[in-house]
Amino acid sequence: MDYFSDRENGPVARIDQLISPQAWAGIVALVQAYIANGGFGNRFPQTCLDGNAPCGTDDDALGANVKALMPGLEWPLQTTQPDPDYSYGPRIPMAPATLLILDFVEYVYAVVAKPFVVKRHDYHNHNHLGFDQVEGQTEFLSDVNSVFARCGIAYELQPSGKVVRLLPLVLRESLSRAVFNTGDSILNNGLEESRTKFSSPNPIIRREALERLWDAFERVKTLADPEKKKSIAIILDAVASEPSFRGMLETEAKQLTEIGNTFLIRHFETRQVPVIETDHVDYLFHRLFAFVQLLIGRR
Repeated sequence: MDYFSDRENGPVARIDQLISPQAWAGIVALVQAYIANGGFGNRFPQTCLDGNAPCGTDDDALGANVKALMPGLEWPLQTTQPDPDYSYGPRIPMAPATLLILDFVEYVYAVVAKPFVVKRHDYHNHNHLGFDQVEGQTEFLSDVNSVFARCGIAYELQPSGKVVRLLPLVLRESLSRAVFNTGDSILNNGLEESRTKFSSPNPIIRREALERLWDAFERVKTLADPEKKKSIAIILDAVASEPSFRGMLETEAKQLTEIGNTFLIRHFETRQVPVIETDHVDYLFHRLFAFVQLLIGRR
């Protein structure tokens, strides 16, 4: 839906990588609506006593399947919890772990279908239903992505049924357009693996993307000559002939090498400092990716 505030002020920045209780409550409301209208009856049908025709959703069967496949997710779905600081007070909003919610979103997409009336059964005062899975999935995709967008959540459900992370705007276009053709298949594969992993909703996989990018950087340094110092000098000379800019790039190369050696990126000794915050991972990835792109684009 095209909302007035979006037209006036532009859409909300989609930068939040944790799903808020507000967004989770919106997702739960969607699921409850699909349960009520029989949207899960294609996979978990409540059947009519006269002839076993599907007439709704078997809530218990759906819940049992969700709990088996989503350990840690309560059923019925919960959006509030007791206040740990005031046990007798009103319940407070809550949301499960973000990765668990995203797993659940993919699950719902896989099992939801749009119900339509096949026949009215007046005796039991209900309808016998048929189902259009493609239409139901399309509707759910639009609904859940609207929740993500309005709440500023940096994830999006794709028509493939997979949730992807929306990359920071400064990286989104360059990563989507990047084609790695360095003449070194190992380097190409490493850069492509890094790019793919960086789009994952899982922060652990995104840190793996950062590690693979730093590995690629070390390999880039040897493209011009087996001796690393000589090779990087040749590459930097090809990238920039103006002395001041050439010196700045050399400083940047040294700083990036030091970052890779200091933090828990390339080495795993106890003295390495882990990079934990997701926005720190994004920053380091963006900084190195821009530098690597410059180096491989001017060789």
